Amino acid sequence: MPDELPATPRLPLDQDGGPVFSAPWEARVFAMTLQAHQAGVFTWPEWAETLGAELARDGDGSGETLGYYDHWLTAFETLLNAKGVAGAGQLADLRKAWDAAAKATPHGQPIELQRS
Repeated sequence: MPDELPATPRLPLDQDGGPVFSAPWEARVFAMTLQAHQAGVFTWPEWAETLGAELARDGDGSGETLGYYDHWLTAFETLLNAKGVAGAGQLADLRKAWDAAAKATPHGQPIELQRS
């Protein structure tokens, strides 16, 4: 993990300082973000600024607002689009495909996207 990780805005941490996830997809988008950073797609200050701006748009991620990792995912998509790694249309199509696959998958089974 980057040394900058503790400076990530409002990152939920356990008592040992590690990130906390409530669903597997949260851990996956967290890992993808770290991989993109390590690959040089964006700097950690760019990431922290983008995530902070996204969090500020919808309160603190509690109650009726989006969850923390929903904001994380949106910030990740924003940077991928801004850096030309993936277009907004591509990301929207992938999100729709993921949502459809998740709805069609029985509880407890792995979600699989169909390749076209």
